[in-house]
Amino acid sequence: MSETDTRRRIRVQASPKDPDTLRFLLDGPVADSPLRLNAGDDRPLARALFAVSGVEGAEVSGATIHVRRAPGADWGALKAPIAAAIRAALEGPAPLGDVATEDDPDAALLAAVRELLDRQANPAIASHGGYIAAERVEDGTVYLRMEGGCQGCAASAATLRDGVERMLRAALPQIVAIVDVTDHASGANPFYDRNVGTLPALVRPVPPEVIGWRGEQIVVDPEYLAPRLSLTAEALRDGMTTGTVKSRMEPGKEPGTTRVIVRGPQRAWAAEISTDGRAYEVPPPCDETPLRGRVRAHLEALVPEDGPITYGALARAMGLWMPGSVRKVTQALEETMDEDAAAGRPFVAARVVSRAGHLPGKGFFEKASALGQGPEPGESDSAFHARQVAALS
Repeated sequence: MSETDTRRRIRVQASPKDPDTLRFLLDGPVADSPLRLNAGDDRPLARALFAVSGVEGAEVSGATIHVRRAPGADWGALKAPIAAAIRAALEGPAPLGDVATEDDPDAALLAAVRELLDRQANPAIASHGGYIAAERVEDGTVYLRMEGGCQGCAASAATLRDGVERMLRAALPQIVAIVDVTDHASGANPFYDRNVGTLPALVRPVPPEVIGWRGEQIVVDPEYLAPRLSLTAEALRDGMTTGTVKSRMEPGKEPGTTRVIVRGPQRAWAAEISTDGRAYEVPPPCDETPLRGRVRAHLEALVPEDGPITYGALARAMGLWMPGSVRKVTQALEETMDEDAAAGRPFVAARVVSRAGHLPGKGFFEKASALGQGPEPGESDSAFHARQVAALS
């Protein structure tokens, strides 16, 4: 659930575990550390929120305001008045009054981590049915828990390490360590232990009866493997036949071990088999498919009902979080335009638009013209774009 108001950008998200709480996400932080608001508070923000009938509680955490409704209250009737109350309070000089927030470095870091996850990571992760929550911070160590589609996913270790962790560490250098406390396999150890400064690879035993050798090939039970690729066993078998699911074998990280890697349309899985026959799941290596190929596959999989995707959202869908990510996907989009022009196809890059409007960036039209397939004489950019999108349908 997400809504946007152009007067002051406030996005509304449901809480994944508490239907009685909504998150109102702002463009910038309101408090440096978590702050609970009560009905009797004299702070302008508290007065404004609790003046809305049906609001029972509120908490400010970074750029997120968590609002809890009273029993029986209807979110449909509450969302607009709450957003209006937040705007009215934030227009004043001191929405939280003169009362200082708690001077707690861990609390401040927890608020900052939650704000970054809600604003930058979770919107993209939610598209795959997952969610990452910051449980707590202790002495600079951040404890994260994966939920939904991320829990039990063999690729989630790479998601945490290569995507979310890099994003958090780049924005918050005061982080000492990041620990995944998810129970990914009903009681198995979490991906990471508590050794500060080290991030050992995921080591989770694979049941001996589901993996083995057939001649010189490693064989994995489809009933075991399919859920880890977000597939049914039948879809897995079909994918192996059609090529949408691919596998390969290579030497493992440890001497004498063999690694098997299986990639499906959305997820990947890997395991290493030791010389004594024992097998352990490991984080699959990064997809070696060129970025332009992954960008094309993602855009071609979109259906008209999905609508356009922004450059930032596309970068996050590619697992790119660091500064310069939009530039990378823009370059990849230009490469797809070269391919489409050579093949006489409409530009799949037309499905990507800027955040500020409903059209691609200026570079899209310049590139199309440079390729000799830009707007026709007298045709506007918007008409040309609409023609490209229609041709892709």
